[in-house]
Amino acid sequence: MKLFHTILFCAVLMTFLLQFEAHSQTIQSEIKNLSKDADMIVTGKVVDQKSQWNSDNSRIFTKVTIQVDEYLKGSNNQDRIVITHPGGEVGNVGETYSHIPTFANDEDVLVFLKKSDKDQSLRVFEGDGGKMTLHLDKISGEKVTSKNIKANELKQEIKSFVEKQ
Repeated sequence: MKLFHTILFCAVLMTFLLQFEAHSQTIQSEIKNLSKDADMIVTGKVVDQKSQWNSDNSRIFTKVTIQVDEYLKGSNNQDRIVITHPGGEVGNVGETYSHIPTFANDEDVLVFLKKSDKDQSLRVFEGDGGKMTLHLDKISGEKVTSKNIKANELKQEIKSFVEKQ
């Protein structure tokens, strides 16, 4: 019976480790593709958000201002960048879209950005998949993503992908 429990434990452990490895490879592949196709990648803090109607009052757009900490790809040599995305709230009217990231003031973020062909404005590349919130891990004191990936390791990986292009 003890042998059976040992074998069962090992099987469960192996399954967990294989799933973890597959998940890790999937994340790495996603980061590689985002890094390759984004025009700009930055880390920074959300310092302002302003929602407004478009010129014919048919849609709401929000402009998110980010105080840039680091450019991982591309640069416009500015301390701040502005990202535009559909949706937001003007007065008592709100407009939301699925797969569009939301931001919060004072939020630390890592964002993959694409320039609009139409007006060169910046938008988050690949919707909500192109935005990662960074928070301080209370145990290690390091910034990590919501998937508990260390921000410094993630940034190094991104820089590596960008250099290989």
